[in-house]
Amino acid sequence: MNTREDQLQAFNRLLTIMDELRAQCPWDKKQTMETLRHLTIEETYELGDAILDHDLNEVKKELGDVLLHIVFYAKIGSETNHFDIADVCNGICEKLIHRHPHIYGNVKVENEADVKRNWENLKLKEGKKSVLEGVPKSLPALVKASRIQEKVSGVGFDWDEPKQVWEKVEEELQEFQDEVKAGNQEAMESEFGDVLFSMVNYARYLGINPENALERTNKKFSKRFQYLELKAKSLNKNLKDMTLREMDVFWEEAKKQ
Repeated sequence: MNTREDQLQAFNRLLTIMDELRAQCPWDKKQTMETLRHLTIEETYELGDAILDHDLNEVKKELGDVLLHIVFYAKIGSETNHFDIADVCNGICEKLIHRHPHIYGNVKVENEADVKRNWENLKLKEGKKSVLEGVPKSLPALVKASRIQEKVSGVGFDWDEPKQVWEKVEEELQEFQDEVKAGNQEAMESEFGDVLFSMVNYARYLGINPENALERTNKKFSKRFQYLELKAKSLNKNLKDMTLREMDVFWEEAKKQ
């Protein structure tokens, strides 16, 4: 691997290129934080895809894209004398030191749970009015549910054991079914949300990341369905004209691929 000197030299090279692009490239000169925002979100999702695919070469490339955006925002910030990349780096360094008193101070911790609890308590001492302030409003709902539960757990608002969480799941499922039988659409949606929220919580207790789990299932389903489409095409058949039993034959084949 590269030495620290090589790493710093590479980072310096990126900063220099960013300066040159901002000064000379018509597209780069035009960008603002607002115009970059949606691109940054896209790059982050592409990084997430690469991680789930276990494609480390692609992870390396996508990390570069994300790093470029960080440097780009810092460059824009420096142009208005609000902050530059050194301020960004020093800011996160100070935060990490402050939030890890068990490393840089005299605080003792026994496990990961202690670290998370200290982290949330320190954030409150820093002036935050709620532990939920750190959950971005624009997060996708499934991710947001997971982060909300992690946050409140960090200050002790949690169940004692997984069995209790599963009982809550069963309770929410029953309430959902009751509303389905009653035919109340608005109540059904509300209870379905409660079911999802409780399932996300149960996943957390089992050490499962619900977003990753669902995305893996999305990928698995898509791969199998595309196999089904290819098989149907090879027989000059249209899926719309096939029976479910006929399609299920190819589906079972896909599961063995």
